[in-house]
Amino acid sequence: MFETLSDRLTSVFSSLRGKGRLSEEDINATAREIRLALLEADVALPVVRAFIARIKERAQGAEVSKALNPAQQVIKIVNDELIEILGGETREVRFAKNPPTVIMLAGLQGSGKTTLAGKLGRWLAGERNTPLLVAADLQRPNAVTQLQVVGERAGVPVFAPEPGNGVGDPVEVARASIEQAKHNNHNVVIIDTAGRLGIDSEMMQQAADIRDAVSPDEVLFVVDAMIGQDAVNTAQAFLDGVGYDAVALTKLDGDARGGAALSIRHITGRPIMFASTGEKLEDFDLFHPDRMASRILDMGDMLTLIEQAQRTFEEDEVAKMASTLASDDDFTLDDFLQQMGMLRKMGPISNLLGMMPGMAQMRDQISGVDEKDLDRVTAIIRSMTPAERGNPKMINGSRRLRIANGSGTQVSDVNGLVTRFFEAQKMMRQMKNSGGMPGMPGMPGGGGNRKKAKAQAKKTKKGKQRSGNPLKAKEQEAERQAERERRREEGGDQQPPPQLPPGLGGGGQLPPGLGGGSMPDLSNFKLPKK
Repeated sequence: MFETLSDRLTSVFSSLRGKGRLSEEDINATAREIRLALLEADVALPVVRAFIARIKERAQGAEVSKALNPAQQVIKIVNDELIEILGGETREVRFAKNPPTVIMLAGLQGSGKTTLAGKLGRWLAGERNTPLLVAADLQRPNAVTQLQVVGERAGVPVFAPEPGNGVGDPVEVARASIEQAKHNNHNVVIIDTAGRLGIDSEMMQQAADIRDAVSPDEVLFVVDAMIGQDAVNTAQAFLDGVGYDAVALTKLDGDARGGAALSIRHITGRPIMFASTGEKLEDFDLFHPDRMASRILDMGDMLTLIEQAQRTFEEDEVAKMASTLASDDDFTLDDFLQQMGMLRKMGPISNLLGMMPGMAQMRDQISGVDEKDLDRVTAIIRSMTPAERGNPKMINGSRRLRIANGSGTQVSDVNGLVTRFFEAQKMMRQMKNSGGMPGMPGMPGGGGNRKKAKAQAKKTKKGKQRSGNPLKAKEQEAERQAERERRREEGGDQQPPPQLPPGLGGGGQLPPGLGGGSMPDLSNFKLPKK
């Protein structure tokens, strides 16, 4: 969603790099380009004006004029102001002192409230809570059924005493859900309320009645990030009519302009708490303003990547893989398959690469990554026998044909995989034997092992040194001469004469016909008749 804005800002900052000093004209030109980039991204005009005024004020101050690298300082200022517009600090869920904690979802129809309820329930369950989903949207057809399906997929129970489709009182359902949660020891209740295609008084009144009946600890306004400027108007209308504590953004993976995310907090004064970044239930997390600003400015989001890995990987899996890499055994295809499986658990490869710093410049290549290629690699490896995975050198032509037929691929695909694997195996062997893997305990080249290797290399390099004292130097030379004489008399110092390489008179045999074997019998050889 922020790709266009990210590209524009990156090009603006690239023109600043290399300048030792920024004039007022440079700052004004940069501010003008940033203003255009924000307006193109559908950011609300009052937000743009306040943002640009703050940047110009700080850029013309002492923190830029006295900086060693003014361009980097301007980037830092823009980053700081982006974080401030997005909310400053991460907003956490406020849990009630006496359970259950009640979270009420409100928003327009089609904004993704029901799906977000399932995602929020799954996320809370992962944080060691016991959530309960409540189907209080009794107006929209099949809304109750949809929540039940989403809850089943998320592994979260659903309280749905009414069938919906216009039947039942949503206020009574919401009130009864609190008693149900207390009875079954659920510490969080998530109430999915009805939405409308537009703002109307009936919808506002129903949401206000539910709020008054259950006194929620958190009211989340769910907004579709793809509706642009209208998101700000809707957010303000809900704030005036119902009131809410925080915002949950959905569909951040869309290709629409992301101005809503940059505008809502500034206009309404309510922070963004959650962000939904995909269709899957796991594509959901707390909204971190500093990380989002870093991604917009193409500085990556390594913290989210690390947290995602920690949630995905089991400790015993990581320990097992580390011990495998630290051992003297060669890296096998089984290890490669395990690593690839661990990586794919974290989500699409293109998303993971997008979190790396500087990847905006390689966006086309990243978008070209095909997950089906990884499926083909998995199929090829799984079509091998355990012995072939452990020792790929034994995979000859007939085996490669069998593997290709078994995996539904071509022999050339098998050849390419084996060749690339040998290159990776060679690289892993070199890392173990020479440089090692810095920072990995037990690996050659990491920690104390690197120091020992350096000390040993230094000792070997020094060898026997000559003394600086001339008398001692003469004594050492005399001792070495006596040792050479003694070894010569015993015959132990006889060295084989140097030889040329085979084929040039040095060891081995010359080619047949050049003294290196018998010549062929030519007695019966006859020239052809013309």
